[in-house]
Amino acid sequence: MARKKTELILENVLIESVAAEGKAIAHIDGAVLFVELAVPGDILNVRVTKKKKNYMEGVIDSIVQPSEHRLEPFCSHFGICGGCKWQPLPYEMQLQAKQQQVWDQLVRIGHLQIPEISPILPSDDITYYRNKLEFTFSSKRWIFSGEDPESLTPAERCGLGFHVGRFFDKVLDIQHCWLQPEPSNAIRLFIKDFAIEHDYSFYNIRENTGFLRNIVIRNNTAGEVMLTVVFAYIDREAINRLLDAVSEHFPEIVSLYYVVNSKLNDSIADQECILYKGADAIWEDMEGLRFKIGPKSFYQTNSRQAYKLYSAARKLAALTGNEVVYDLYTGTGTIAQFVSSKASKVIGIEYVKEAIDDARINAEANRIDNCTFFAGDMKDVLTSDFINGHGRPDVMIIDPPRAGMHPDVVKVILEAEPERIVYVSCNPASQARDLALLADKYTITAVQPVDMFPQTMHVENVCALVRK
Repeated sequence: MARKKTELILENVLIESVAAEGKAIAHIDGAVLFVELAVPGDILNVRVTKKKKNYMEGVIDSIVQPSEHRLEPFCSHFGICGGCKWQPLPYEMQLQAKQQQVWDQLVRIGHLQIPEISPILPSDDITYYRNKLEFTFSSKRWIFSGEDPESLTPAERCGLGFHVGRFFDKVLDIQHCWLQPEPSNAIRLFIKDFAIEHDYSFYNIRENTGFLRNIVIRNNTAGEVMLTVVFAYIDREAINRLLDAVSEHFPEIVSLYYVVNSKLNDSIADQECILYKGADAIWEDMEGLRFKIGPKSFYQTNSRQAYKLYSAARKLAALTGNEVVYDLYTGTGTIAQFVSSKASKVIGIEYVKEAIDDARINAEANRIDNCTFFAGDMKDVLTSDFINGHGRPDVMIIDPPRAGMHPDVVKVILEAEPERIVYVSCNPASQARDLALLADKYTITAVQPVDMFPQTMHVENVCALVRK
């Protein structure tokens, strides 16, 4: 029988600062120690979970003396749910840490030459700020310490909530989530109770069995709700019974969809979304413009902060009304249309066809006639021939996925040589990598972080570049 390793407990560790990925830092005998869920000023006993030559990782074993800054987490799921890890950290310290994260990625790690970073734009709402959440059904929810799995009934073992950390098959049953305003919690709890009462089976991801898979709740600032319910197979009577019940109980649901997904993964990007009742979309208003949001549409998940983000991008684009603008990774065309009144022509490119369909509908609804949209993989659409056919861009606005840009896209941008580039990113690390590839031809003239996700370590960042 293999021996269990003796746990290493480091005592009276003083937490010094916040690091990347939401972890805090201490130093032990010259080695860096990263600790999850810690606050600067905490004195902790830390259980080491990983030990390397120059660093260690650990979790809090006990709090010897809490920091004067430490707050009591407001969510009952804190510490198990993988989200909102910065609840113990005062919001002002969260902002400082995000500002530092941008500097670290661009300068300390990326070795880029940048001007002084503008103060981060804080979020007006630090709870209930999301307009979209996805919850997962599980026939085998996360079992809490102290619970006896053998004594639980099948119904008591069911959960509807979020995946837990690194456990792909574990779902934490959520009672109250602080991320999305009501009726989000009420809808989720109603569906769970209804499903248990009517003996609907919850999904088992390991066995690919069960009827109910996911729900996606979206809302707009007007309080309207879109609900998408994902089933594993067709049972017409059961589908109708659930959807009718939830529709009747929640008049705020103005758009009700369902999806039948029999695949082994939860993505519905390649699945048909079937409109069951109500409007085919909800709409978001921004500065007199209206944007259509369908079940597959990409829209910034913090609607109020999206306005600050797009305003910052437009300001840094420094448009005069005469420019040809390319909006890469345009989504539903929000940034493209937001800047269109100050440009002569805007060309938007996006991978998701449904998003481009919405972008065209948005432009028509907003009576914008100087925006043209194209669907396809960016590296395949944005070519030298495409630019020759549609005009060389004076300004490029880039808002890529978290992984950043494909090298072929960077190459075409360098060949196109726009006068100015505005790079919007949800990942300063991949942004720094891409900016380094542009550094021979471009100078970074402004850096503007924006906090889109309070209580988390994530930060959005906007950089302005000017051709040398």
